Amino acid sequence: MIKVLIVDDSAFMRIALRKMVEGDPEVKVVGEAKNGAVAVQMARELRPDVITMDVEMPEMDGLTAAGEIMASAPCAIIMVSSLTEKGAATTIKALEIGAVDFISKKSSFVQLDIVQIGEELLQKVRYWAQQNSKQRRSGSVPTPAPQAPMAMKKIMAPSSKIGLVVIGISTGGPAAMPKFLRSMGRLSCPVVIAQHMPPVFTKGFADHMRAETGLNVMEGVHGMQLEPGMVVVAPGGTDSIVREPFPAKLALYLKMNAEVNIHPNADTLFRSATSLSVGVVAVIMTGMGSDGTLGAKELHKRNVPILVQSPASCVVDGMPGSAIAAGIVSEALPLDELGRRLAKWCA
Repeated sequence: MIKVLIVDDSAFMRIALRKMVEGDPEVKVVGEAKNGAVAVQMARELRPDVITMDVEMPEMDGLTAAGEIMASAPCAIIMVSSLTEKGAATTIKALEIGAVDFISKKSSFVQLDIVQIGEELLQKVRYWAQQNSKQRRSGSVPTPAPQAPMAMKKIMAPSSKIGLVVIGISTGGPAAMPKFLRSMGRLSCPVVIAQHMPPVFTKGFADHMRAETGLNVMEGVHGMQLEPGMVVVAPGGTDSIVREPFPAKLALYLKMNAEVNIHPNADTLFRSATSLSVGVVAVIMTGMGSDGTLGAKELHKRNVPILVQSPASCVVDGMPGSAIAAGIVSEALPLDELGRRLAKWCA
């Protein structure tokens, strides 16, 4: 049985979340808290497998509560954040200090797509409860994906000067990206990142990365020219495509999605880079699922190096593990080494 603690200052939202998760007979809500202070105490007493944590609450907010819980009664914390700049900024900070994941809700619950949010929340509750269970049984971090096949041991270095780096990343990105960017430093080419986040969150993510690293990080806009040293975060609600309107001049174009809450897609970004005349490097980092593998396969056919974050250093190793299993990866590296490899190649 998966034990869940629900934390939200809205009684209506607590009832809705309870109904969502208890739709699964294997999930039991063991407690409800109306603010962060109550949540900290209940987490210590009840030892839940997963906590759903509201961001903005009176007395003690979700960010402070998450920090205290991770220090005294660590478990999987999923932030439940409103689609506002304030909510996004707080959620990103919570993910950096130990919260494992998030789901987003509209400010007005009347507009909330209950079925979609419920399915997403249940999927994440099951996944993180399973990871917690593995960790408790082994007394260590969850078992990483199998090591790469021997074919990966032969490093494919760039065959020409690098003019673009494209990155796909999802769960664990807010915690991993500052360390990675600091080790990478300013490159002599632009970097475009497809981070799985909804609208509003991607701007907050870019702003936070700029403040944390001192690099020229920004959210992408349609038609913007990509310059050396720029780190561009693909906006939520769109897919980003890199084109070459003039020789060796790169620009970002945004393809709007019918579903405004959809996450930027790494496969789409990677595929767009296959037709460029400049040298490209693709990077796949921590994340759930397999996004990036199909696009990386097409780049691999054109002798583009595919780097991945080493599975053991990922919060979730699904995305890099998928690329490794496909046999297209040049090298798997921890965050620091991954950044330094790019700095060396793009010097």
